[in-house]
Amino acid sequence: MRAVITVIGKDKKGIIAGVSGELAAVGVNILDISQTTLQEYFAMIMLVDMTDTTLGFPAIQKKLDIKGKELEMRIKIQREDIFNAMHEI
Repeated sequence: MRAVITVIGKDKKGIIAGVSGELAAVGVNILDISQTTLQEYFAMIMLVDMTDTTLGFPAIQKKLDIKGKELEMRIKIQREDIFNAMHEI
């Protein structure tokens, strides 16, 4: 299964390392990543492959929520099919 992860908040050191490290620790592979800063704000979107993870989607979502609080960022994960369905006209 693939998923889309978004990360938004005030820019600071360690955001990409923190999020990617959390994903690597649970066996989630980053397929594509785009990030930008707009003045003091940071935004990142990732396409990830969850095929090799041993955790379920809710457990990964909880881990990312915890990491988001730690980094003072808003981190959201959505299944790719749901993400696509939400953005169809």
